Amino acid sequence: MNLRLALGLAAAAAAWGAASCKGADPARFPDAVPLFNGTNLSGWSTWLVDTKREDPRHVFTVTNGWLRISGDGLGYLASDKEYSDYRLLVEYKWGTRNWPWGGRMGKARDSGIFLHSIGPYGNSHDGQGAFRAGIECQLMEGATGDFLLIRGTNSDGSAIEPRVTVSAQAVRDAEGWPFTDLVGTRDTTLQRWGRVNWSGKSRDWKDQFDFRGLRDVEKPAGEWNELAITCQEEYMSVTFNGTLVNEAHRVWPSRGGILLQCEGSEIFFRRVAFVPILRR
Repeated sequence: MNLRLALGLAAAAAAWGAASCKGADPARFPDAVPLFNGTNLSGWSTWLVDTKREDPRHVFTVTNGWLRISGDGLGYLASDKEYSDYRLLVEYKWGTRNWPWGGRMGKARDSGIFLHSIGPYGNSHDGQGAFRAGIECQLMEGATGDFLLIRGTNSDGSAIEPRVTVSAQAVRDAEGWPFTDLVGTRDTTLQRWGRVNWSGKSRDWKDQFDFRGLRDVEKPAGEWNELAITCQEEYMSVTFNGTLVNEAHRVWPSRGGILLQCEGSEIFFRRVAFVPILRR
């Protein structure tokens, strides 16, 4: 993708986010296609690490037009279809409860949106098969907008090794994860695993409940946040509450399912929709 097109897409996403933050009427976006219909889970399939395709604890429910993920498990809702070349529009807010799943007791609220997810359900290399290979846009207090590469195994036994390139300096965090900060101009490619921090992430980030960094753009817990995630060809960007917070190019895979993650924290979604983007 050329730079002018990439900047144009990012600007359009930022404009949507800013308008949405000011209470924009969804009717202003008539080309947006709902992925969540506000009534039921039609178009989505469930996965939990302990019960697989069944949901006996009702982790995934719809109430009063909102999609609730209780956090009582590790897994996800997966779109039944695969997508490429789109802008994903999401509105979410945190609930009040964390669970022992994923070690969330007393820790930051945690979830995620997986883009371009491929391969069998539960194929991720996390020791449990809780998730599915793809590129995760993290939803986490103080870390929303981080990209995580989630590797996995395909049905034929071959490795699925996601890849992104960013203009940044690659370093490692305290747990040994490769990650980048969006500073500098040198292209750095991460493949197989790693993290790309969002542009204003606090150097003092801690995995603690209600964490807030000085440059965070996230709303207080209980208020609605807006995300616009642009995926076109090999480009990906995240606009969070009207601020462009992350972007990458040479993204692989560039097509796949969309997952809404359950990782031990209660979260609500009132809008999940996409706007198709035509290739040039």
